[in-house]
Amino acid sequence: MSWKWEYAFGAEQTARTAPAGFLAGVEKKADELVRAAEALYLHGRAHADVDPKGGDVIVPGGMFTYQIVVRSERVHVVQITYLGF
Repeated sequence: MSWKWEYAFGAEQTARTAPAGFLAGVEKKADELVRAAEALYLHGRAHADVDPKGGDVIVPGGMFTYQIVVRSERVHVVQITYLGF
């Protein structure tokens, strides 16, 4: 298994209606989070500690909240907030 990101919970539903430009910013930042997590947790499947605390990322037009699940080698985008600015 390799590191990936995916929408979780209601974020997938929000992504269906959000503007393409905003989603491109979310996807770009999520890709960066995946690369950082992959570098930090080289042996993700063998991780025995608590998962790291997630966070919020500001992108043009709004923000999103993410959570890293190391043993699954996933970055989950759990909430998207489009503000339109």
